[in-house]
Amino acid sequence: MYLLFLLFWILLNGKLNLEIFLFGIVISAAIYWFICRYMDYSVKKDIMLIKSTGILFWFLVVLIREIFWANWNVLKLVYSVKYQPEPAIVYFTADFKTGLAKVLLANSITLTPGTISVSVEGNRYCVHCLDKTFSEGIESSDFVRILHRLEADW
Repeated sequence: MYLLFLLFWILLNGKLNLEIFLFGIVISAAIYWFICRYMDYSVKKDIMLIKSTGILFWFLVVLIREIFWANWNVLKLVYSVKYQPEPAIVYFTADFKTGLAKVLLANSITLTPGTISVSVEGNRYCVHCLDKTFSEGIESSDFVRILHRLEADW
């Protein structure tokens, strides 16, 4: 996180010289100390984030793939003359321990065309689907498997 703060500082300045770099080191250290002290952050979380980079990248690849296929399915549904969509509200549970995993799953569902996360209460999700076929296997999707694996690393 410290390096991200430093990189952000350099990006905001638009140029790099020794003075800007040294001042950025001091400012970034102060901000990093502040978030560690007052916002329940630690170096352990940084290490955990670095370890999880591969899984997070895979999650992003799966998300992009699912968005592509969901777009394709919505297009087929919209342009089909013979098929009438049957909207559905689906409830399912996903037993996550962290709030981050819950939010990632809810946002991934919402980012995927044809589905919207309506609410998350505890481990119970409420999802609106443009068609009831979009809800098939939602509780055991790739998103859920990857997020469980991610939580195991945390």
